[in-house]
Amino acid sequence: MKILVATNNRGKVLELARLFNIEGLELALPADLGLKDFDVEETGQSYYENAALKAAAFARASGIPALADDSGLEVDALNGEPGLYSKRYAGENATDAYRISYLLKKLENVSQENRTARFIALLALAAPDGTIIEHEQGICEGAIGFTPTGNNGFGYDPIFLPSKAGNNNSMADLSNEEKDLISHRGNAARKLAPYLRKYIQAI
Repeated sequence: MKILVATNNRGKVLELARLFNIEGLELALPADLGLKDFDVEETGQSYYENAALKAAAFARASGIPALADDSGLEVDALNGEPGLYSKRYAGENATDAYRISYLLKKLENVSQENRTARFIALLALAAPDGTIIEHEQGICEGAIGFTPTGNNGFGYDPIFLPSKAGNNNSMADLSNEEKDLISHRGNAARKLAPYLRKYIQAI
């Protein structure tokens, strides 16, 4: 069964395919269905609202079920910032490297014990008519490091030190298998997988 993932980030699609690992499930990018330039403004006030907006809009536009994720990094010393605005925190067209530099600058006088943070991911699945079938949230607790490390990741991964990783490894230092076991998206996907299987079997 083909399900559209509401993102143009191929890395995220590959990650979700690994996490679900469901026989008969094919995850497609918008570009695969002629929707490369289709976009949805994220006007929601929560991770759920943004994920639901994207899943519903992409499902209606494509005519097939759609899966959307909204995720963010919440830093306690910054009162939960960047949160919902993680991607746009350093400007609309900022690169990952600039976002990281911008965040580290804000934390330059914050001690390690006060750099606690968490990644949050919300996955929402919508039927072709835009109805939200199910949604699940995953959280990964950790802290913000002082310098970026690792090459296996995207976004803020190089400066996020997951609590369960140990040895001050960043998310970008981990292998795909190690990351999948503890990541926010991995936790959300494992919760959503049973509902996704049932939905596929019922179609």
